[in-house]
Amino acid sequence: MPPRPVCRILLVAAIVVMGCLSALPLRSPTPAAAMSTKPALLTEPFLQLPTDSSVHVVWFTEFAGSQHIVNYGLDLAHTVTATTTPLSRTREDQDSQRSVTYNHVTARPIWRHEAEVTGLQPNHRVSYRVTSTREDGTTVSSEVYTLTAKPTPGQPLKILLTSDHQVKPMVAANLQKVVETVGSVDLVLFAGDLVNVADRASEWFDDRCGGSFFPALQGRACYELEKNGVKTRYQGGAIIQNAPIYTAIGNHEVMGRFSTRDALNEQFYNTAPRDVAEGNYQSETNYIADEFGRPPTLNPTGDPTIRAAWIKDHSFNTNTYEEIFSLPTSTTGGKTYYAVSFGDLRLVVLHITNVWRTPSLAADSKGKYREREADLNHPDRFGWGQHLFERIDPGSDQYHWLEQELKSPAFQQAKYKVVMFHHPPHSLGENSVPAYTDPRHFATTTAGKITAIRYEYPRQDDYIIRDVVPLLEKAGVQLVFYGHSHLWNRFVSPSGMHFLETSNVGNSYGAYVGDLKRNVPTGYKEDYAATGDPNGLEPIVPSIAPLLDVNHQPMPYIASNDITAFSIFDTGRGTVSSYRFDTRDPRSPVIEFDEFKLTP
Repeated sequence: MPPRPVCRILLVAAIVVMGCLSALPLRSPTPAAAMSTKPALLTEPFLQLPTDSSVHVVWFTEFAGSQHIVNYGLDLAHTVTATTTPLSRTREDQDSQRSVTYNHVTARPIWRHEAEVTGLQPNHRVSYRVTSTREDGTTVSSEVYTLTAKPTPGQPLKILLTSDHQVKPMVAANLQKVVETVGSVDLVLFAGDLVNVADRASEWFDDRCGGSFFPALQGRACYELEKNGVKTRYQGGAIIQNAPIYTAIGNHEVMGRFSTRDALNEQFYNTAPRDVAEGNYQSETNYIADEFGRPPTLNPTGDPTIRAAWIKDHSFNTNTYEEIFSLPTSTTGGKTYYAVSFGDLRLVVLHITNVWRTPSLAADSKGKYREREADLNHPDRFGWGQHLFERIDPGSDQYHWLEQELKSPAFQQAKYKVVMFHHPPHSLGENSVPAYTDPRHFATTTAGKITAIRYEYPRQDDYIIRDVVPLLEKAGVQLVFYGHSHLWNRFVSPSGMHFLETSNVGNSYGAYVGDLKRNVPTGYKEDYAATGDPNGLEPIVPSIAPLLDVNHQPMPYIASNDITAFSIFDTGRGTVSSYRFDTRDPRSPVIEFDEFKLTP
């Protein structure tokens, strides 16, 4: 079937015109930083935690202010006051994305404002606007947007499926095309990796290129993408001002060992498993007591809160991510894994992600499969392989919670059952190898000195494939949605459960098929798949307009740094439709290239 340009007129004409004009080539381009006008609010408002009669409105400023309010309803006549809290770990450093130079790690004060708008009716939109008052009495307001309560079952919805933005080049173009193509969406599902380094404030709010997380999702971006010598400015899409967003934790939402001095990139990569930090805590307290003959000063009273904070600061944390978003919670996972109903959808969000390590086997690599030679006798410098952040195997809190959720009436009675997490169960990408399991540690010693450390990942112990997927199959899950490998591909299990990875949003790292081989070790105990889906499913060729390879054969994936893709779940039709846009030609159409149906 030939490609089908999408030409639906779904937006108010003026919005369409403005969107199209912003995507025209710039004949006399001006740098994005110079073109953008920084709003007085650090972000426009966005929507969180909808209920049957309310929704939370959240926004950020760089001043504490004296009052922050939401006006809503007819003529914006109703008012609710927001609660203000400072973010505790937003910082900048030498690699800041702002147009400001930082010579060292610098705290960046940012305030979060949240108000609950109540008395709403499902499926009925009302206008709203936020206003912040500075300490000097001056005020600044957002534009006017619309909000509503959680939709009722049976209400047709358009849900954006996206992931892995990470301030990458094509994100603003992608989100602008979402709005130009399908109009307003009702919900955003984000399968992790929102930014690159979670504690770096500019990646969330105001990077110098104009493509950070909030501007891109709020139509406030100013990203200039250069292709074939032509620069095109994209503004992103005004999406989360009018639609709530549910997110999953990806590896980039996780920060490592906290420091006031180390560069933020180093803090991001410098993670350690919790049990390693627990052992270090015990060694630290014992050492102080033994050496100086007095009670440990690290935690003299044995306060469990202090102990937990120390271990978290010396292993990994999601502090900034959890401070930015208001999300549903579970009793054992808090915001990190949860379930929620939205219209005909029951969404289950899992915390399935691990630290990313390089696949390189070079001597200086702190990698998936080895430690650096220079670190072999310094365990405090170990990377501990591609270790997990949250357990999901039988016996773990998360697995038990998932079992109970899948038995709940809310899940079983839902028309559509969707599970979202970050790490791919099936993928052609680099990040689908090795198996999702605890790395096995093997040390080689000679004359009492460690001469090599390698990590193995038995495929038969993959927690996603061995433990999670069978639970989901048995429970009748129709769609598993994930990201991580920065490509588009989809799979179907023998039972008919769909797997969709639609993360070729901002860039791609390739699909490993044919002659393109993953960088995997040879001579190790385990066998690591160099090509294809390591877990045995064949990718599905797009049903409408697949891209063609050099031999003019249809390709079952999109892995491109020129073509960006997004997917829309239409609950009214029960379809998941995927679209692509070629950024090399800003005047090219958006093409629907794949569609499949979820059977209730």
